[in-house]
Amino acid sequence: MPSKDWTVLDFEKPIAELDEQIAQIKRLTQEQGIDRSEEIAALERDRDRAIEEIFSNLTPWDRVLLARHPKRPYTLDYVRIIFDDYVELHGDRLYGDDHAMVGGIARLGDRHVVFVGQQKGRDLKERQYRNFGMAKPDGYRKALRLMKLAEKFKRPVITFVDTPAADCSVDAEARGISEAIARNMMEMSVLETPIISVILGEGGSGGAIGIAVADRVIMMENAIYSVIPPEGCAAILWRDPSKYKEMAAALRITSADALELGVVDEVIKEPLGGAHRNPEAAALSVKAAIVKHLETLEKIPVQKLVDARYKKFRSMGIFEDTSKKKPQKKVPAEQQEQEEQGEA
Repeated sequence: MPSKDWTVLDFEKPIAELDEQIAQIKRLTQEQGIDRSEEIAALERDRDRAIEEIFSNLTPWDRVLLARHPKRPYTLDYVRIIFDDYVELHGDRLYGDDHAMVGGIARLGDRHVVFVGQQKGRDLKERQYRNFGMAKPDGYRKALRLMKLAEKFKRPVITFVDTPAADCSVDAEARGISEAIARNMMEMSVLETPIISVILGEGGSGGAIGIAVADRVIMMENAIYSVIPPEGCAAILWRDPSKYKEMAAALRITSADALELGVVDEVIKEPLGGAHRNPEAAALSVKAAIVKHLETLEKIPVQKLVDARYKKFRSMGIFEDTSKKKPQKKVPAEQQEQEEQGEA
């Protein structure tokens, strides 16, 4: 029977059907005690081929759906696997504790680090508790408090980005959500300690950049990074929300696009079928990337690190329009030499 699980995406249905067949045969094997290992192995090969074929032809919109996948591992799932030990800290010491933003101190091998990240929820109750991963001003101020703590004790900062956007409610606006994000960007640009940011799923708008000004920005293969969701952009620019698929391609929000545009420094390959099929393998890949970049960043003097980080983000979005440039008039070599002598 085809899977009726609402968490299965349309393009994943052939894979889910094979998974269900494999699971049924394994159950029968246990109940009847009959060896069906060859049959199971054949189905597993068919499933792996189906995954490879489907995932080698994903559209940008498919990547958006994967970034939002309800089974995709979230920040705390990664934290539990990546770090050997961690303690979560709470509150911004100004207003309250935002449950959409998590953070604390952790141990990564022999290193002690500070981590910060957005946390979504699995079920409706937890999603409401976490505000769907959309942090309020106190969330960004909590994140900044922890990052300043890291700077004080000379600990690297690891941030995990996974949010559709920052909270845009009247309450958040009244308490200065724009100022909180802007201040984080300003403070992170000159924070005197290494910063690594990982785009786990959705990297949405200012909600993402509020904790993503870093020395190294690394991105999961099926994550997205954009100033606006495709649906909202289609509604604003084309007055037609139904064109979200075309807008997903036009916005260039995939990891491959972000790497080509220089917005991120590395793309982390996900397990076959996406991070949700093997969260532990995905987390271990992220851990290896973090350790690799930390080893490089820790060798750079702090002032050079800060200067390079500032220049990195200031240079984003700068381009030169060559289509309107007038062609330069070719000057004979003799005339050019005379002009140079005159200037001398």
